[in-house]
Amino acid sequence: MEQDGKNIEVLKMIDSNMKIAAAYIRVSTDDQIEYSPESQLKNILSYAKTHGYIVPNEFVFVDEGISGKNTKKRPAFNKMIGTAKIKPKPFDAILLWKFSRFARNREDSIVYKSMLRKQLGIEVISVSETIGDDKMSVLFEAMIEAMDEYYSINLAEEVKRGMLEKVSRGEAVSVAPFGYKMVDKKLVADENTAPIVQMIFNDFLLTGNKTAIARKLNGMGIKTIRGNKWENRGVEYVLNNPVYIGKLRWTPTGKTRRNYHNPDTMIVDGEHEPIISDKIFEETQKKNIQILNSYKPYARQSPAQFMLRGLLRCSNCGATLVMSGNKKYLQCHNYSKGKCSVSHSISVEKAASMVLDTMEMSFRDGSFKLNIKSENKTETDTINYDELINKEKNKLKRAKEAYEQGVYTLEEYAESKKAITSHIETLQAQKPKKDGTPIHELKKEFIKKHTETLYKLKSTELSEQEKNELLHTFVDDIIFKRSDCTFQLVFHT
Repeated sequence: MEQDGKNIEVLKMIDSNMKIAAAYIRVSTDDQIEYSPESQLKNILSYAKTHGYIVPNEFVFVDEGISGKNTKKRPAFNKMIGTAKIKPKPFDAILLWKFSRFARNREDSIVYKSMLRKQLGIEVISVSETIGDDKMSVLFEAMIEAMDEYYSINLAEEVKRGMLEKVSRGEAVSVAPFGYKMVDKKLVADENTAPIVQMIFNDFLLTGNKTAIARKLNGMGIKTIRGNKWENRGVEYVLNNPVYIGKLRWTPTGKTRRNYHNPDTMIVDGEHEPIISDKIFEETQKKNIQILNSYKPYARQSPAQFMLRGLLRCSNCGATLVMSGNKKYLQCHNYSKGKCSVSHSISVEKAASMVLDTMEMSFRDGSFKLNIKSENKTETDTINYDELINKEKNKLKRAKEAYEQGVYTLEEYAESKKAITSHIETLQAQKPKKDGTPIHELKKEFIKKHTETLYKLKSTELSEQEKNELLHTFVDDIIFKRSDCTFQLVFHT
């Protein structure tokens, strides 16, 4: 008992003395040597050491080659904010090389700093821009952020002006589109993908089916320039891109976003060789307009409700089966976009009837998969011992990092390691054993519980929406295999 008490005291001392910090690092371009990730981290770790902070490796967040204008496209920043919201708070401060690394938009900066400081008790500290905690410091920090935002706006205007000048001269200002590669900052036809572009145009003129072309490309193992599978909208983008007839398209006010007739869009003669003739491109545009005009205007409606909505999945790719335009048939969502090669078309009525018949047969012979979710938990079951053990292991890891960073002496590290290891052993001993109830017994209980539910699903008393909600209470997935028209049901307790 005396030893346990001593261990608890040591653990309390570790928690009170170890200030944990996160490091956030951002670089906008590769040529910003003074702001390189290595340089920023070196300065942050130096500050942490002299101010009593430990920066664990898992709390170093890096966004490379990303603008600080907004937070939407900064994955590491968003991951850091999400981590900061975990309770209890995982770190006491976020260390930055400069405030401009955090945000160059004052609105974002104010919102996130306020949330971190007031709601989570986490400070945001610039290691190279020392400010105090008095009222003048608040003004000084605001001035720094205002200057950073001005710099960002001015830089964006200068970049846009430079891009406009380059486009006017017929020079490319973006990554090479599919079918081309960049050589000495100029577009050159790619010997491997240029023929694929020609195939896309020829197939469209023959069939007019963009989805079928996407499916063909995926079947050939061809990827987009981003390494993704093709979809009908990707094929549409290629068919509408004048780059393939030797021109450049650029919209100074923003991205094209599939608005190919934006009045602000510039189309100029480029310096590169065309892949497609003007005649083929013109015929493609005419055929595309004819196809679009053949469709009736689509009136947006609320999603149709059917019993299996959100549960029925394609056996080939795992995507959800969705209702077709006529609301009579279901089809794999990816197949309708050209990303899946196997059709899973089935009528809504037939699917519902066969699923209920399959459920009834599986209840009779127990031939179904059951995902176990523990019920009737005792008070000790509510304690997440795995989480507590992992937290102690993290403490052990940080104690080692504290020693490596010179915060702990060898004796202090040895003492903390002993106390934390002892606590881990205690938690492992207290962790309850898993329920050993045989699976066939659990299935019996499950069938008994949901036999009455099956009768309700077959009746006309409930609406399709009510039946769907009822299914979601005990069904995880329903996998439809089109080749033999069978359904595999996966339930949960």
